[in-house]
Amino acid sequence: MLDILTEALGSMRTGHPTSVRTEGRAPWGLRLPPVAGAGFHVVLHGTCWLIPLEEAPDAEPVALSPGDVIFLRDGRGHILADHPSTPAEEEQPEQYRPSSPIGTVTLGGDGARTSLLCGNYHLDQGRPHPLVRQLPEVIHLPTGQGRHPELSAAVQLLRAELDNPRVGSAGIVPALIDSLLLYILRAWLDDQPQAAAAGWAAALGDSAVAPALAAIHEAPSAQWTVESLADRAGLSRAAFARRFTTLVGEPPMAYLTRWRMTSAAKLLRESEAPLTTVAAHTGYGSEYAFAKAFKREYGQAPGGYRRRSRAA
Repeated sequence: MLDILTEALGSMRTGHPTSVRTEGRAPWGLRLPPVAGAGFHVVLHGTCWLIPLEEAPDAEPVALSPGDVIFLRDGRGHILADHPSTPAEEEQPEQYRPSSPIGTVTLGGDGARTSLLCGNYHLDQGRPHPLVRQLPEVIHLPTGQGRHPELSAAVQLLRAELDNPRVGSAGIVPALIDSLLLYILRAWLDDQPQAAAAGWAAALGDSAVAPALAAIHEAPSAQWTVESLADRAGLSRAAFARRFTTLVGEPPMAYLTRWRMTSAAKLLRESEAPLTTVAAHTGYGSEYAFAKAFKREYGQAPGGYRRRSRAA
């Protein structure tokens, strides 16, 4: 299950996370514009509110407490403030103070203190993995009262390193922030009641669909068929296809093609592997067949995709 989650996120990542520590003293409010990717906030000290912007009129403000974690699937714009009625300001360059291991933004008056870790994960939202696409737009994960112990431990480690930087903090903090994304999504999956779980939350724990997904991810070059995947699942072809499509959101062969092309795109972006190698890795017998399939999915030839991704 976790390997599939890791691979799904890895296939979308286009760079390292960026982050900043935000220090506010009441009254304070900060307007954050949309970002390309997924946003996150960790409340290190104090309390505050997350307030949706006008483009989400039905969304309610969210009260945040120490240890709370917020994940914004699409990096939508929002406001952080000590109170929903406090006016928000745009971040100004003079508010930013470079420091080790990350920079700090300071704002507000002389009232109660709130400290947050704010940032974003650079994810390719043009072709999101269906696991990520099915997530709620905003995930709020409290870690108090013993909830989500692994996520809580990651938050405590981040708090300790940021409150008292020491030798090695400059390497530890980015690594913790990078792994925080997996802790967030694992905690959200753990929160889904078994009886009510649907979509990928159910697929990753399903006794028939999970082994088929694992097989596709472990060997995308294998000549899988619905029948061979159904055999692994222990179901008839028709029953397996229905169950897979219901939980994953697309038929088995469509997902296989998606994962092959996603894996190919990652190889093209991150390696110098020749097209024949990329084709073989993704189950195509010839460079021509692979290039044709890739262009159908991405709208451009593999070589052009590689050049554009390197230039971006």
